[in-house]
Amino acid sequence: MNHGLIVSVSGMRGIVGSDLTPELVTRHAAALGAWARAAGNPTVVLGRDSRTSGAMFAMAAKAGLMSVGAEVIDLGIVPTPTVQLAVEHHRAGAGLILTASHNPVEWNALKLVGPDGVFLDAQDGAAVRDLAERGPDRVDWAGIGRVREDTEAVSRHIDQVLALPQIDVELIRSKQFRVALDCVRGAGGTIMPALLERLGCHVSAINLEIDGRFPRPPEPVPEHLEELGRLVRDSGAQVGFAVDPDVDRLALVDEHGRAIGEDYTLAFAVQAVLGRNGTGAGLDGSAPVVVANLSTSLVVEDAATSAGAVFERAPVGEANVAQFIQQHGAVIGGEGNGGVMFPQAHTGRDAPVGLALILHLLATTKLTVSGLVEAAPRYSIVKAKVPRRDDLAPIYQRLQSRFADATADSRDGLRLAWPGRWVHLRPSGTEPVIRIIAEAATVEDAEALVSECRNVLDA
Repeated sequence: MNHGLIVSVSGMRGIVGSDLTPELVTRHAAALGAWARAAGNPTVVLGRDSRTSGAMFAMAAKAGLMSVGAEVIDLGIVPTPTVQLAVEHHRAGAGLILTASHNPVEWNALKLVGPDGVFLDAQDGAAVRDLAERGPDRVDWAGIGRVREDTEAVSRHIDQVLALPQIDVELIRSKQFRVALDCVRGAGGTIMPALLERLGCHVSAINLEIDGRFPRPPEPVPEHLEELGRLVRDSGAQVGFAVDPDVDRLALVDEHGRAIGEDYTLAFAVQAVLGRNGTGAGLDGSAPVVVANLSTSLVVEDAATSAGAVFERAPVGEANVAQFIQQHGAVIGGEGNGGVMFPQAHTGRDAPVGLALILHLLATTKLTVSGLVEAAPRYSIVKAKVPRRDDLAPIYQRLQSRFADATADSRDGLRLAWPGRWVHLRPSGTEPVIRIIAEAATVEDAEALVSECRNVLDA
């Protein structure tokens, strides 16, 4: 099925062989290389996840980059955050990541990273796409770029996580946590077992093979984590961790084998950071700031505000959240899909950082995962997808009329909010669908909000 190429702020994704081809990858890689070179820094870091199409697209990307005189640093199969950190480490002009993240195996994608290690913003992303459309100038035989490998990027990533002052590594090691792990045969196998070993954990693992043949749908949502839940119960693990293929999202399973939902990942990471810093106040004594996207659960907002932090919401998308984190000087941020962004490490979603923060929280609070959940306010989230349609503006208008008593936010689709509940309707940037996400005190109330939106969409 041809869904068409999906273009986002800082990249594009599609079905391999129909929407996404080696020719397209070569052209856009060349455009990124030319963009970096024009800015005065022709070095581009390249990395990918384990998808079977990755090797093909990596060769295509290297050809495109070399053809415009870019110097390529090839990391091979590594997590997305490892590439972002490597861009900073090498002081590169750009980074290119070949991964479709949580999408099914038939998908792949290009993610474009700027010299600061953060995904390109809308302006720079548009500039690279425009350059790809026009066709960048190629160099002659004497100007062709070179390729060199960096095999130490993952080791550096682990070292950087363990060096974070917010993480009490020795305390975590003293607990000798029993951990279950599911890496979905993605890039997580390159880093997660080694990180857990360095943290003194006893690990039972599944799907560590790095071959891209995903044994389950790769998005780490509760309905996909039944096997990990069984592993937790069978091994007596105290916590289960699951990642997506490029290791920027982290999901948790409690000690009873129950997947608790991705929003708790960020909520617990926020607790770990604000708890470690006391009030978490900034250098000027002001209240700390926590940033999450418009679709993130109230459980994250509650974790922030109950610790005295200011909570800000950004449009969905890592590039948007990163921009808000930088603008507000946030101490932590992320997205409710399990993406933890801790700027003291780097301003990108990073599952290894999230894992270390959560183990720190378990060690310092002496609570179980289920105990942490029980201590948090309870909400129910309902998520639905409907086929994408072109003109959503009239639908947004009808919804605002229907829910005139709600606080409306139209920065990214339409979010309607009331005290203790909200609904968010927006076109996905990763799939050809419209997402409807609602949260309320009960699942019935959340389902009612989704149903109301469906009725307006179908009218």
